[in-house]
Amino acid sequence: MRKIQRLTEISFSLFFYSLFMDTDVMSINGLFSPSAWQVVLIILALTHVTIVSVTVYLHRHSAHRALDLHPALAHFFRFWLWLTTATNTKQWTAIHRKHHAFCETENDPHSPVVLGIQKVLREGAELYQHEAKNQETLDRFGAGTPEDWVERNIYSRHPNLGIALMGAINLVCFGPIGITIWAVQMVWIPLFAAGVINGIGHYWGYRNFECRDASRNIVPWGILIGGEELHNNHHTYPNSAKLSVRRFEFDAGWAWIQVFSFFRLARVNKVPPRPVFAENKTNIDLDTVRALIQNRFQVMARYRREVIVPVLNEEKARASAATSSFFRRASALLHREESIISPHGREKLQRLIEEHETLAAIYQHRLKLQEIWSRTSQSSQEMLEALREWCSEAEASGIQALQDFADKLKAYTVPQAA
Repeated sequence: MRKIQRLTEISFSLFFYSLFMDTDVMSINGLFSPSAWQVVLIILALTHVTIVSVTVYLHRHSAHRALDLHPALAHFFRFWLWLTTATNTKQWTAIHRKHHAFCETENDPHSPVVLGIQKVLREGAELYQHEAKNQETLDRFGAGTPEDWVERNIYSRHPNLGIALMGAINLVCFGPIGITIWAVQMVWIPLFAAGVINGIGHYWGYRNFECRDASRNIVPWGILIGGEELHNNHHTYPNSAKLSVRRFEFDAGWAWIQVFSFFRLARVNKVPPRPVFAENKTNIDLDTVRALIQNRFQVMARYRREVIVPVLNEEKARASAATSSFFRRASALLHREESIISPHGREKLQRLIEEHETLAAIYQHRLKLQEIWSRTSQSSQEMLEALREWCSEAEASGIQALQDFADKLKAYTVPQAA
């Protein structure tokens, strides 16, 4: 990894020298003679193919089975990844599945919460390579990955042959500047996937949903890394082929999946559930319970927007200047997933709810609502009774936002079969 980074620095120096000094070094002995800006476009195009291969084939198809790919398309992605990353499908799939199984624990191969953000950013590729040598990980989490003749005798046996071949192709096509193109291809996935997604994706950004880990959406426009920027969405719905959930979010990987589906090269197995509401429904029944369980993350996101935020704003308006700054620092803790709150955060949360009775009430109602679908051992009838009791308590709370939310819950229902 460090050797490739050094090569990248040297080759970039050559590239930028030719870019600004107007030399013809890029076209020496190459089949093609692209301009400096055309080289930029070539790099973006080639690395985008690699990103699509990772997010569509390795991630959504192989690791999560969110979609099925036509064998020809799947093998093209496998071949391209051999050329550009030397990635082994079984290793990548197994490591990623283990990451989900043990997220933010000591068994997580690359958690910045455990290992620190600097280590994951700087040594993400090394962490991956270390875990790839763990045969127990491969045996336990690598099921269902390719084991054909090509995999056994070429891709797995000679992983470095692919990237060497890619380098040779670049040299033949573009001359010396092909070294720059090749070097960028080599660092693209270690930098963005192993570093940015595994590091920043669990450290910085916004959260649509409070899943049981520290995952975050880096930006709402998943273009540069094929949609993987929407990491909180993915950890909330890991088996979904679509990573965007809100209107302003864009998932480039999903756009390609739609193209592949149009040409019958892909078949989507699962996408995030969408809430269904029944008009004039005023009673809580088993359909309500099933719908709330299916859409529990959206329900809790609505609880944050429609209950916690307005009540918090009212409390802020009544707070003194001395306590307003504390409100700003502690308010997010009212909807944060409990398992990822730090000890210091728990102290601030405890102080907040001790000093404000209304905030304590909406916080406790949030926990009780989550508890209804967390008790998987309960029967459907028991969950129904628990939900009815929750709504009765919310309606009797005297908190208008909570009362309105409880009333809206009754409209949830399951979609009718087509």
